[in-house]
Amino acid sequence: MTALVAATAAFLLTHLVSGTPLRARLVGALGEWPYRGLYSAAAFVTLGLMISAYVGAPREPLWAAARWLPVVVMPFAFVLVACGYFRNPTMVGADKLLRSEDPARGMIRITRHPIMWGVMLWAAAHVVARGDAKSLVFFGGLLLVAAIGTLSMDRRKRANPDWARFAAVTSHVPFVAIAQGRNRLVWREIGWKRPLLGLAAFAAFFFLHPWLFGAPPY
Repeated sequence: MTALVAATAAFLLTHLVSGTPLRARLVGALGEWPYRGLYSAAAFVTLGLMISAYVGAPREPLWAAARWLPVVVMPFAFVLVACGYFRNPTMVGADKLLRSEDPARGMIRITRHPIMWGVMLWAAAHVVARGDAKSLVFFGGLLLVAAIGTLSMDRRKRANPDWARFAAVTSHVPFVAIAQGRNRLVWREIGWKRPLLGLAAFAAFFFLHPWLFGAPPY
């Protein structure tokens, strides 16, 4: 558990750098793309250490595990991720989309962070479903990184002159902008191909879960 906590803390600290003034200093010293390369390498290494420590950590139950929860939640998480990769102004290098006449389209009308919400749903569902200490640290750490990441993205992109117009018609929390009348749901923009792709990915992971991760998905 000590190794898992240390690796999770390192993973979290690595991601926190992007939301501090240190990021600008590193970019100034290294350049944007070298910084991104080092950042990605550090993230992969610390994530690998997390996985290794998680596998080796003992299982210490904390509550009655709700093993059924991911079966209910994960289809939505996969659909959010699959749809979030299409025309997403909050993704790295996609700032030019903020200048378009209608910057919030498709899944972005529901939440401006669909990919991160997919990750958060995945992590939260697994924390509850596993119900043990090591899962609380591992999946809880990933949930925290994703949540902080969305706030960091919003803060960094506020410097873009087109961000205010985009933020005015979108929401961080799903469906809030639609409920407040700042946007509307347009199903034809989402279509059916990407949601089906997300559901197909969920089905594949569901059936392969015992072989990929050594545990049944329910």
